[in-house]
Amino acid sequence: MMNKLGWVLLVMIFSVGKAAAQQPKSEWVTIKSANLRCWECKERLEKHLTVVNKANMESAMIQWKIQLLQGEIKVQFWPDRTSAEDIRVAINNAGFDADSSLATEDSYKLLPPICKRVVDGGGQKKGAPPCHVQPYY
Repeated sequence: MMNKLGWVLLVMIFSVGKAAAQQPKSEWVTIKSANLRCWECKERLEKHLTVVNKANMESAMIQWKIQLLQGEIKVQFWPDRTSAEDIRVAINNAGFDADSSLATEDSYKLLPPICKRVVDGGGQKKGAPPCHVQPYY
C-alpha cells in the first residue's frame, strides 16, 4: 500500500508530465533578403531583432542564424507568440527586404550604402575586400 507521500509524488510527476506535453513546439522559418550580404548588415539586423524580441514579441524568437553568402536568415520561434509574417515585418522595419516584402522606406534610407539593394547602387564594390567576413580591428 502506498503511503501519503508516495501519492503526492505520483500526482506531482503526472502534473509535470502533463504540463510539458502542452508546451507548443517551436518552428523554423527561412527568409531571403537581397540586401543582407555584409557583416555590417548582419550586426544591424541582429541588434534590431534583439530589441524587438525583448520588447514587442515577448521573447518569441528563440534564435536566428544569418547566412550572408546565401542572403538569408533562419529564425526559430514560438508559434503561439509570433508568426513568420511578424518576423518578416520586424526584418522590414530594420531596413531589410524579407522574401517578397520590401523594407520600410524610412528604415531603408538609414542603411549605409553597402547594405542597400544592388539596383540602388548598394552592395559590395568591385575590388573591395569581401564584406561577408567580420573585419579584424
